[in-house]
Amino acid sequence: MNAVKAAPFVPEELVERFAVAGRRQGFRVEPLREIDGCPLIALTKRTPGPRPKIYLSSGLHGDEPAAPLGLLQMLEEGLFDHRAVWFIVPMLNPTGYRRGTRENLAGVDLNRDYRHRQSAEVRAHIEWLQRQPLFDAAFCLHEDWESVGFYLYELNPSRRSSLAEPMIEAVRGHHPIDLSELIDGRPAAGGILRPDADPVTRELWPEAIYLRSHHTTLSYTLETPSAFPIEQRIAIQRIAIGTALEKLTGKPNGSPLDSANQTASTPTNVSI
Repeated sequence: MNAVKAAPFVPEELVERFAVAGRRQGFRVEPLREIDGCPLIALTKRTPGPRPKIYLSSGLHGDEPAAPLGLLQMLEEGLFDHRAVWFIVPMLNPTGYRRGTRENLAGVDLNRDYRHRQSAEVRAHIEWLQRQPLFDAAFCLHEDWESVGFYLYELNPSRRSSLAEPMIEAVRGHHPIDLSELIDGRPAAGGILRPDADPVTRELWPEAIYLRSHHTTLSYTLETPSAFPIEQRIAIQRIAIGTALEKLTGKPNGSPLDSANQTASTPTNVSI
């Protein structure tokens, strides 16, 4: 195991922290499957009334610890509040985090497995996704060991109002942006990549391609630079996600409930 890449947490303990924080914030905690002794879970919160449906995920690569830690911090501080209907899958590769590897214990890169579905983790995830409604937007949190700053991928086939530039500009005010013209071998401009995302042309599907194909017309993969201190990577995620949520909902975090929806329904929590 590379000690630099090793996660500063035990996967089972982090999942339990997500479950506890989710219940405190009014989320339903749903077990999806157990992988080598660690439960995969999903968190949902369905605020009544017209709200955007927003999906977030992290934990696909076991050498990217800031992604689930950042998502947990956002959950604990109440960022995922009454402004939206929430769908969160926080830790999809516990065996990778135990070993400090991108791949799971079987050597599968889960973020290339959403077409052929060789892994139990991805199959369980897709089974859950197929029971959910369409999402208004999706955010996949990642890290990049080669990046010199923050960047993101946007998949926006319907040419909806983009959240990419607002997120980049919000982060730019505090942290470096990767301004390389080529990132991960793909053309980039100002820290934004908009690759060809036609599923027909892709043999190996990452999560974002699957989501674009089946669940949403607007998705973002956020990449923080792993060489930065972990606190800085988490802060970058918080700025980017917070900015996107304000744009999607038209309301800042902590804004009052609509008068017609002062009392939210109480979700049923499922123990894990």
